[in-house]
Amino acid sequence: MADAHPAPRSPLDHIGSFRVVYLGILAYLVLAIGTLQGAQALLDRHFRAALGEAVRVSPANARIVPNIQSAVRELVRDSPWVRLGGVRVNAIVLGADGRTPIYLEGRTIEPPPDLGRDTAFGEADLLLPAIAEATVYVPFGSLLTGAIFVGYGAVFVPWLFAVYARTIRRDAALVEAAVTARDTAADRARSIQTELEKVRDRLLRVEPAERAHSDEIHTLQRERELLHSKLREVSEREGQLREQLSRSSDLERERQALEDLLEEAVQDLGQKEHEILELEERLQRAARTPAASRRSAEQLGKRLRALYPNLELDDRALDEMAGLGDESLRLRAEEALKRLDADASQAAVRRKVGGLPPGLAIFELGFAGKGRIYFCRGRQRAHRILAIGGKASQRVDLEYLSRVSVD
Repeated sequence: MADAHPAPRSPLDHIGSFRVVYLGILAYLVLAIGTLQGAQALLDRHFRAALGEAVRVSPANARIVPNIQSAVRELVRDSPWVRLGGVRVNAIVLGADGRTPIYLEGRTIEPPPDLGRDTAFGEADLLLPAIAEATVYVPFGSLLTGAIFVGYGAVFVPWLFAVYARTIRRDAALVEAAVTARDTAADRARSIQTELEKVRDRLLRVEPAERAHSDEIHTLQRERELLHSKLREVSEREGQLREQLSRSSDLERERQALEDLLEEAVQDLGQKEHEILELEERLQRAARTPAASRRSAEQLGKRLRALYPNLELDDRALDEMAGLGDESLRLRAEEALKRLDADASQAAVRRKVGGLPPGLAIFELGFAGKGRIYFCRGRQRAHRILAIGGKASQRVDLEYLSRVSVD
């Protein structure tokens, strides 16, 4: 008699279905994060090009500083990517001399005083071509980031439901086939039992000559035993399929757990992104460590202390100045120190440094565009130079300045 029940399903089939789900989650994360990084790179290129066009103004119409400030403010505030997409754009515009600020990260600067009879062209001659720099960052909480994750999720979740539904249908079909095979075998066993009973009744009534029919009885008995064996196999197979069906029902709970893990992974990615930014800033700070030895810093300190008697130079400031790497940057920094030593009112003192503990009166002196010299009132001389850094090392410098003693 032919075998009616389907071939047993291997446990590797269940493992394979879960493997497809894991690979789908991995592909979802890789595609979403890759798309986010690509969008940030494209937006950075777009805003840099737009900022370059915004600072190209003509003095023939009006003064260039208000025109540049208006164009840059409209670019970084009124852009649909900023208002709707939640993109953050930090723009810095300086004059051609690299020291005159025009637009600093959302703050407009008052234009310089009148330069004479032809103010617009005099101002253009001083400030053009302007130096512009833009930095674009797409936060994890922005609408653009959410749209990317939701867009990929809209594809991934229906696919996950389709895989789950297909698994359920396949297991249900196997269970139904096993039940049908069991019922067929049971009907056949009952039919054989009925025939066997009829033959036994006939043997009780017929002559001994008809005992030849006993061979048929033995055959039916063997067939009955074989069918009972198959019936037991079908029953065991039914139990296995029901157990597999109960395990497949656990897939829904695992899907919910995977969604929770996905949400935790997104939050963890945001935290890792923050940590990566902090490590990049520390690496940039470490990259500025001077290649010269401590001896070169000491020689630089002896020379500066001899040339500028009104300045007190900390060892940290000397090490950072010696580590600028570019000789032109060191000369620009020394030029700023010279002006501070001669007359603080002539130096380009930007502002009092904010974000420090109360009572710390520390000021910032700019040089070479992004360079910063941090100083305060000296103990024995007019000014004390605490540190020399730039935009990239600002956070590390502020941490150091918050711990320095200026008493």
